[in-house]
Amino acid sequence: LLAAIVPVYVFFIVKRIFSTPDAAAIAATYGSISAVTFVTATSYLDSLGIPWGGHFVAAMALMEAPAIVVGLYLYRRVSAGTDDDATTDTETGISELLREAFLNGSVVLILGSLIIGWINGEAGMKDLAPFVKSPFKGMLCIFLLDMGLVAARRIRDLTTASGTKGTIPLTSMMITAVGLALLNGAVALVLATGAGLSEGDALLLTMLGASASYIAVPAAMRLALPSANPGIYLTMALAITFPINIVFGIPLFHAIIKVISG
Repeated sequence: LLAAIVPVYVFFIVKRIFSTPDAAAIAATYGSISAVTFVTATSYLDSLGIPWGGHFVAAMALMEAPAIVVGLYLYRRVSAGTDDDATTDTETGISELLREAFLNGSVVLILGSLIIGWINGEAGMKDLAPFVKSPFKGMLCIFLLDMGLVAARRIRDLTTASGTKGTIPLTSMMITAVGLALLNGAVALVLATGAGLSEGDALLLTMLGASASYIAVPAAMRLALPSANPGIYLTMALAITFPINIVFGIPLFHAIIKVISG
């Protein structure tokens, strides 16, 4: 539900600045989630000895695809009867769109791993622990370092982005990227505390809401919405929102949750 609602209000917020295709892509990007942000949050909780529910891995997997479908639906609905590249971008059939949304590599890998873990059970995890669990933090550090290098290179793409009123200032896009992360995280935090989730689970749901996809959504957008500029939605998610969430978002939202929970 969260993954379906977030892209709706994000679309209408950013459409005031960005073109309709870019607004739809941004909505899908920020409605979906970042698996790496989630994994980093679980590692953060583990380092503090705070328990969290394993079922949130399933929640993460289920939150990958809905925003893609909603974002493209909003684009087609708003673009109907206009010349806003609607003809080009609606050539992708609904079956092909759903296939890309639910069967792209990222989603299949997450769901497949979930099924394998369910079949193997706890005994299977113990057997694989030396191969999977022990080197996990080291591999995560290497991956985050690589993502940081990619993010730094992507920052330059934002300086040439254009919107409904010409070139968009870099500061405006940075404020938008940070603001959406904080807004979506706040919405998820309210839902988490309202549902009475534990401290660890509340943080995970909050970070799922605050994160933005830079793997699954860009792959789908390149296929279904080619007129959207990846230099905008991909760079905002990867070069701004992702590092902000990792460095500041996780401890900030955790501190807020601890205050709320008393």
